[in-house]
Amino acid sequence: MARGENIVRYTQASPTRAASAVYVTLAAQVLSLAALVIFEHTRGHRLAAQLAEFGGRPHGADAEAVVGAVTVFALLMMLVAGTSIAAGAAYVTWLVRARQANDRSAPTGPVAAAWLIPGMNLFAPVMLVDEVWRGARPPAGQRGRWLSLLAAWWLSWLTMLALITVRLPLGASAGDLTGVGVLELGCAAVAAVLCACTVRELTRLQRAARSPLATIRTFSHESHPAPGSTPLGRTS
Repeated sequence: MARGENIVRYTQASPTRAASAVYVTLAAQVLSLAALVIFEHTRGHRLAAQLAEFGGRPHGADAEAVVGAVTVFALLMMLVAGTSIAAGAAYVTWLVRARQANDRSAPTGPVAAAWLIPGMNLFAPVMLVDEVWRGARPPAGQRGRWLSLLAAWWLSWLTMLALITVRLPLGASAGDLTGVGVLELGCAAVAAVLCACTVRELTRLQRAARSPLATIRTFSHESHPAPGSTPLGRTS
């Protein structure tokens, strides 16, 4: 690879904007979930009891008594679903750009497959993120800290997934609207914060690797061989 091509490669912009989108959508997801939990605790149980009393299809005066609460609940559910989809899309976009910041030829297919294929999505995404971290040329001595952060994020994500698929149906059948409570909200908040920390760490590494100072050091290293070495094309 020519020297100029090396400089272009090392000065590619890190996916900072994509990372900012992840932060914003994760925050929106947690806030919308918090609003749903508040509604569930203040009005949800009573609304569920009223709907059960009316047979799920209130009419006339009964409908007027619950129409406002049902409308708010529907809006909150759409908000949670919308912010969750937005957070997922923002994260996948960031991960694709982060991989391509390390290697411009990196395909997007593995990212989609890692998140969408059942079974594989329990371990493949975290492996892809670790691959990006290793490709960002991190300083020595940070591997243990990174693996601890990565493991904490992934365990919190799997815990939240288990709560959604196992605990929520049980809570909803017990007389609540959704079964979402403080435990689910806390787990989602922890997972969001740790996810944002992994994104921030990778983005910081890639930005540092492509800073002007890093570029100058790379150029100087290629232009001036270490003492005792022999430049290409010459013999001693």
